[in-house]
Amino acid sequence: MRHILSGIALAATITFGSVQPGSAQNLFEPVVYVNDGAVTRYEVQQRIRFMQVLGAPDTSAAEAEQALIDDRLRFYAARLMGVEATEEGLQSGLEEFAGRAGMDAAQFTAALEQAGIERQAFRDFVRAGIVWRGVVGRRIIPSIDVSDAEIDQELKRRIETPIITRVLLSELIIPAPEGQEEAAMAQATQIARSNPSTPQFAAAAQQYSAAASAEAGGRLEWLNIDNLPPTLRPIILSLQPGQTSQPLTVPGAVVLFHLRDQIGTVRAGAREQVLDYMTLRMGSATDAAALAARTRYCDDLYVQAGPEAAPRVQRQTASQNAIPTLIATQLASMDPDEASVVNYGTSADLVMLCSRQPALLAESGADVAVTTQAPDGVEAAVPNPDGVPSREAVRNELFNRKANAAAEAYLAELRAEAVIRRP
Repeated sequence: MRHILSGIALAATITFGSVQPGSAQNLFEPVVYVNDGAVTRYEVQQRIRFMQVLGAPDTSAAEAEQALIDDRLRFYAARLMGVEATEEGLQSGLEEFAGRAGMDAAQFTAALEQAGIERQAFRDFVRAGIVWRGVVGRRIIPSIDVSDAEIDQELKRRIETPIITRVLLSELIIPAPEGQEEAAMAQATQIARSNPSTPQFAAAAQQYSAAASAEAGGRLEWLNIDNLPPTLRPIILSLQPGQTSQPLTVPGAVVLFHLRDQIGTVRAGAREQVLDYMTLRMGSATDAAALAARTRYCDDLYVQAGPEAAPRVQRQTASQNAIPTLIATQLASMDPDEASVVNYGTSADLVMLCSRQPALLAESGADVAVTTQAPDGVEAAVPNPDGVPSREAVRNELFNRKANAAAEAYLAELRAEAVIRRP
């Protein structure tokens, strides 16, 4: 969310004026050493101002100091691996970062200087990110792998997660007239960080909110998610009932939202399954049961049935509603590679389940075992996917998630092994 709002917050802060500097006493005095490299009080103050301009007005000295320590560790790891940020690469990074606020690097730097932030603080911040990406690219990325099973599991989770259509929100709008923006943001941040319950949020809204809903504790009626502004939807959808958003900066105010409840619908086809199964018609239930007991997995059925019966084995992939009722009922309670018998009295079917999965997952391109006889029936079994992400998109997301987690773990390792001391 901070990424979404950073451009707005930056522009607002620069418009409102520079952040007030801290004490100038002993500015260049080291406050901490990291592997014999010093972090000065001045650097801490510069990082605080920089983070305030980026929309984090309550950044503490301890938080700024820790961020600078982590940057020192990133540079240390980069030196060990011979990773450097070229001037060309640095300039590209500066331009990309400034572009988030709708500026070029020169404009962004000038705006920062107006807010009391030196050019070097901006360059060091961006350079640390560049060399760290180089370290991650060399050390971590080659070891990251995303399996098809992980993609299937994530797709299944998404398919089975209801699509939120309506939300029940409470709002708290704190006025932020010119000159009082920081105070309004600090108050909103304090409320958000307290993780208020629904009654606590209502009490805060009654006390601080300037909206017409304040008397009702900020409570709004049910809203269709599609009626919310596009920039607000992902923020609301990221909340779980009982959670409060981070402060949102709007012209003249700071806004908090609290999610009281939500309503979702299961996407079309989410409960529809595609089954890969085998059948073999036999003369008696006894013979079918004996064969079922000998068979351990689907391909083994051809072997256990013998050369005469194997050609009569039927393997097919079909949606549940396309499978004969008695067979479908039997399959409903079976696990993959489990065999059972459907007894018709004068004959019997040996039935064996090979796999089951949501029909939408089959459409997304997962490996689905199909019948040896075309057509396999998958196409007819699959409804409209209704926005299910592609396998490649999910693979990339899982890959990035793993890479970020591994990078954080490596940074924690560097932190644990570093010599960090105070004067």
